[in-house]
Amino acid sequence: MFMERGTVEQRNNRRSVEKAFEPLTPKLCFQLMAPHTLAPSILALTFTLVFTTVTFSGSVNLLLFAVLFVICTLMQAAANTLNDYFDYKKGTDSLENSSEDAFDAVLVYHRLNPKHVLVFAIAQLVIAAILGCYIVSLSGLTVLVIGIIGALVVVIYSAGKTPLSYLPIGEVAIGFTMGGLIPLACVYVLSGVLDWWLMLTGLPLMIGIGMILATNNTCDIEKDIASKRHTLAVTLGREQAPMFYKLALIVWMAATLVLELCFYTPGVVMGILMICAAFPVLRALFANPLNQNSRDGAMAQIISLNIIFISFYCLAIAITPIVSFI
Repeated sequence: MFMERGTVEQRNNRRSVEKAFEPLTPKLCFQLMAPHTLAPSILALTFTLVFTTVTFSGSVNLLLFAVLFVICTLMQAAANTLNDYFDYKKGTDSLENSSEDAFDAVLVYHRLNPKHVLVFAIAQLVIAAILGCYIVSLSGLTVLVIGIIGALVVVIYSAGKTPLSYLPIGEVAIGFTMGGLIPLACVYVLSGVLDWWLMLTGLPLMIGIGMILATNNTCDIEKDIASKRHTLAVTLGREQAPMFYKLALIVWMAATLVLELCFYTPGVVMGILMICAAFPVLRALFANPLNQNSRDGAMAQIISLNIIFISFYCLAIAITPIVSFI
């Protein structure tokens, strides 16, 4: 009798807690997807489109490109959702250590049911997988293998006892996957050629995506130390991390210019224009203290820098055959 009463009370307590959760509305789903962070996926596909068109001098199947676009954005949105979910479950996100941004720590600010958020993340991955099956049916098992690797990286970046986001290799893993492997697979789907040369020419994209994570991690050093994360920024420390970050910005710009000069020489003028366009943002990032209070500004700056660098790099690739022909 005592056990039955206890069971009833537990059920009532569980129901009262569940009633305290806010419903997962379309607006909150949109916030969980963090659309303001989807620039890497869009830039990766833009690079894919330009590289495929120029390298293989052919038209691109727009339907296939649209499907690839949906798959890539869903995978990144799912990664954002899973990251919020696991940060909440681990207690990493709280009202005290999160910014006022509506897209930051959505579960904390809106009292969402974690189970519903997890289901939403899984649903995004399932839709991406279904669309991926269509791509595999057209392109073969090579794309499937690359897709599985990409999906695994998305999951283990946030999930598990020691996810990649807690290790110094998080930036490298995500940069290599989103800026290297995924464009490699997309070019293969669009052209039918597995062109490993892309792993070199896609280096600015890989570095840029890694720099987005590096920005977030450098700003969150104190928060990550409290959460027992061992990111690269935490490993370097508050004194050394910003210096390494600024050095990485210079290496990123230099790598982009060198690749243009070596392989897309006629388009190197775009590199000069890139420096001019990027200078105000670079100056702002160098002046940014890269701490929790300046995090929102730093994230906006690094995403803007990604857009500038990759857009001008794509223009350099695109105009190279035109200038060469003239």
